[in-house]
Amino acid sequence: MNQEEYLKKLYSSRFDPKQRKAKFILWKTLTEEFLQKYIDPESVVLDIGGGYCEFINQVKAREKYLIDLNPDSQLFAAPNVTIFNVDILNIKDQNILAKQYDTVFVSNFFEHLNSKEDLVKVLLFCFNHLNPGGSILIIQPNFKYSVKEYYDFIDHQLPITHLSLKEVLEAIGFEISVLIPRFLPFSTKGRPSSPKLLRLYLKLPFVWQFLGGQMFVKATKSL
Repeated sequence: MNQEEYLKKLYSSRFDPKQRKAKFILWKTLTEEFLQKYIDPESVVLDIGGGYCEFINQVKAREKYLIDLNPDSQLFAAPNVTIFNVDILNIKDQNILAKQYDTVFVSNFFEHLNSKEDLVKVLLFCFNHLNPGGSILIIQPNFKYSVKEYYDFIDHQLPITHLSLKEVLEAIGFEISVLIPRFLPFSTKGRPSSPKLLRLYLKLPFVWQFLGGQMFVKATKSL
């Protein structure tokens, strides 16, 4: 079994069709109610590790791209989304992605990296391929507030907190525009959820301090 086959089997077993459908609906709400306000509808957007295209299919943008090693991404992508089944850490593969973007979106990806060095490589790629004034938007499990659950998924490897992520982003040259240490719950897997509840949750930031296990960061490349 090669890496692509392994990933395909892992993620198809983690979320069955019913769960994937529920996730897609929740992502629609999250994108419309929160994320879209950080993204110009006329911008060029890259989604790194976007899996089943829950975000990239629904965000409004002029051009939309997604990187993921899972070949199933091709099956779920909308017609206006360009998919690259490449390894972002591979220099030769990075040449395929030689384009400038206005927004890079990364959700639940960094925890799968093998090392801090790999994290730096990915963030450098993002910085170098963002237009001046462009931003990276990150939704990421915050080890500081999800330590008990963090390794419940076999592919979680790199523990990251909002403070360590802020430090590396600033060292690379990003300016932190928004930093929310506790944002979304750690995971929707195995928990009842609905668009209505999510919509209410997003309107009640004080609740995030009790339930949030994931952070949200917006970091900008200076003009």
